[in-house]
Amino acid sequence: MQVILLEKIKKLGDLGDTVNVKPGFGRNFLLPQGKALAATEANRKVFEARKAELVRKASDSINAAKARAERLAGKTLTIKVLASEEGKLYGSVGPAEIVHAAEAAGLDLHKSEIDLISGPIRALGSYEIGVRLHTEVETSLTVIVEEDKPQGR
Repeated sequence: MQVILLEKIKKLGDLGDTVNVKPGFGRNFLLPQGKALAATEANRKVFEARKAELVRKASDSINAAKARAERLAGKTLTIKVLASEEGKLYGSVGPAEIVHAAEAAGLDLHKSEIDLISGPIRALGSYEIGVRLHTEVETSLTVIVEEDKPQGR
């Protein structure tokens, strides 16, 4: 299935590219989310008419993501969790816990933007977490996982 991309999509193409994708990916993801148009002559004319608007919208979203990246860069989040004496966590720290800690620190972060390459955190310590705010904008945060002492012990 051929589609015209309405925004840059990592590992697929840039704005305005006509690419071949599997029918399910196009039908179930790209078309419903407004990320692409089916590559027909009528849609090519629609795209050419909207191209300036789409380019401006793309540059605005990149600039907004860069501004957010500047606010997030170098920040440190501290998460307190229950842990064993060996330093292993009872459970794990994943994107939801990181987002909750970021909200408590007054940072704007979404679960889908967090990139835990090695999976959830399962031990105490300090970790560098990748944050992908846009296909072209990435930054990192430091997450410190500390032991939370239970009350009354």
